[in-house]
Amino acid sequence: MIELNATLIAQILNFLILVVILRLVAYKPVARLLEQRSQKIQNDIDKAEADQKAAEATLIQYKQKLSDANVKAQEILDKAEKVARNEHDAAIEATKKEIEQMKKNAEEDIQRDRERIASQLRGEVVSLSLAAAGKLISKNIDNKENERLINEFINQLDKEKLGDLSC
Repeated sequence: MIELNATLIAQILNFLILVVILRLVAYKPVARLLEQRSQKIQNDIDKAEADQKAAEATLIQYKQKLSDANVKAQEILDKAEKVARNEHDAAIEATKKEIEQMKKNAEEDIQRDRERIASQLRGEVVSLSLAAAGKLISKNIDNKENERLINEFINQLDKEKLGDLSC
């Protein structure tokens, strides 16, 4: 059995005094230190979570801005392509109009030259006809001789005077 003697009572008393002293001296500061450490860890966790949320929000903003920038860049490219296409079409249209005008001017020049040449040819034909008629009248011969003289006169006509115009 357990003997209750003064040594046991002194050891129990020493133990209780030690517990009270440790409680006053060590337990409260250690508990306070542990509480502060726990608070610091919790604050660090809260701060890390807040930083993570802020980073995620910033990432979302950057992604949105990047998306907006891509959309704007595509709009600028589309607009530039449209302007280039319009300018190209306008240049082609202007060239077509210029070609048509040149064609029209050339046709007018050809028509004027044709009329001038025809007028010259008429004048020469009239003068040649008068000359031929003068020859016919001066010889006063029969129809056979008249035909022969006219054919001979026509054959003598200079090809440069008539050109390649068909009658």
